[in-house]
Amino acid sequence: MSDHKERILVVDDAPDAREVLRRNLTAEGYEVITAPGVAEAVEILDATSVDLVITDLKMPKVGGLDLIRHVRARFREVGIIMITGYGSIETAVAAIKEGAENYLPKPFTDAELLSAVRDALQKVRFQRAALSQEAAVPAHSFGLIGESAAMRRVYRAMAKAVSVSATVLVTGESGTGKELVARGIHYAGPRARAPFVPINCGGIPESLLESELFGHVKGAFTGATESRAGFFQIADGGTVFLDEISETSLAMQVKLLRVLQDGEIRMVGGTQQLNVDVRIIAATNKELLNLVRRQMFREDLYFRINVLNIDVPPLRERDDDVLLLAQHFVHKCSEELGRGAPPFSDGVLEMLRRYHWPGNVRELENVIHRLVVMSEGESVDIPDLPSVMRFSVPRGVGRLCSLAEVEAEHVRHVLASVGGNKTRAAEILGIDRKTLRERMKRYLPPDEAQD
Repeated sequence: MSDHKERILVVDDAPDAREVLRRNLTAEGYEVITAPGVAEAVEILDATSVDLVITDLKMPKVGGLDLIRHVRARFREVGIIMITGYGSIETAVAAIKEGAENYLPKPFTDAELLSAVRDALQKVRFQRAALSQEAAVPAHSFGLIGESAAMRRVYRAMAKAVSVSATVLVTGESGTGKELVARGIHYAGPRARAPFVPINCGGIPESLLESELFGHVKGAFTGATESRAGFFQIADGGTVFLDEISETSLAMQVKLLRVLQDGEIRMVGGTQQLNVDVRIIAATNKELLNLVRRQMFREDLYFRINVLNIDVPPLRERDDDVLLLAQHFVHKCSEELGRGAPPFSDGVLEMLRRYHWPGNVRELENVIHRLVVMSEGESVDIPDLPSVMRFSVPRGVGRLCSLAEVEAEHVRHVLASVGGNKTRAAEILGIDRKTLRERMKRYLPPDEAQD
């Protein structure tokens, strides 16, 4: 159960039945209110916040189905369980159609009752998270989506970064949204009207990186037919975002250190130092201190860029943020495709929430885009999910297997999660493409291992 003490309204015209339900549910830690009929229940609902209604079907004057209709019309985020001594397929179907989460025919055991209550309240939590995206996002979320405690820590750190001009190091796994954090800091600060220039240090060949960053003069190298400004000059007055800064060479790190210390650059082939006014925000998915210890990253540069550190949490540590993000991506994709957003079943919402998301937010967006594009029915259900999600099981469950088998399964899983994109899969696995190709040839069938 959550820290919030969930409140349950029990509606039954039989005093003994109400008391048994009240006693059993109270013993489980729920707050329980009882009502002898629908009229009293309606008054309670109008005056009190309730998470779940448990109602009898047959009651004098007004029955349980009418109460279900009333709740569904006015209290969208309240769960409902119907109980009755007149069990039949017809009444069960009617209760579910009107909006009940579950149907319990009498007599039922305490275990059956508590199981139904837990399931219904879990659905309520999922639905509230999915339906409350706009209201849930804090006012100072910098355009990011999430209300978990982990993301609120990120917002607080971003607010501190906005108020000063210090260099920021954004850390976190691939796909967590490090560039979005950097953009949020830039556009909420005094440099918002100046350029924000993102640079993927790992995506530019080392031989070209210096020229791309600092520019070059005419004749500096073969093919330099004219002088060209670099990213730092383009960003003058604004922000340079150095993504994957861990991929820069030690020689390039010396040049970046000079920019941070003196605010000066020198174009390739040039002789003059040029002053630039830029704020640097760097990002990495690697542990820079480990690279410092291995002499693969300069210690002085590390301390220069790590004045403020913002660690972006992986999606698996963000509670129900996955549902808020999923709703955002559903609407975004539906608008791009020019079609209505398909509803997701409760089973799908639960799978999305429980999945461990090795590719983080980027993987979630990929999955949602696929579901919306491929959706053909009235709603998205569990069979529509990628097989890697439907058949994944927690580690430690099932037969014992070799380390090679575990590694093979994980490689296959990561590749599936990013739609076969080998560059992205290698980033997530923390290896280079050559090593990934070797693993694929070793573990996967020939048709799957083709590059």
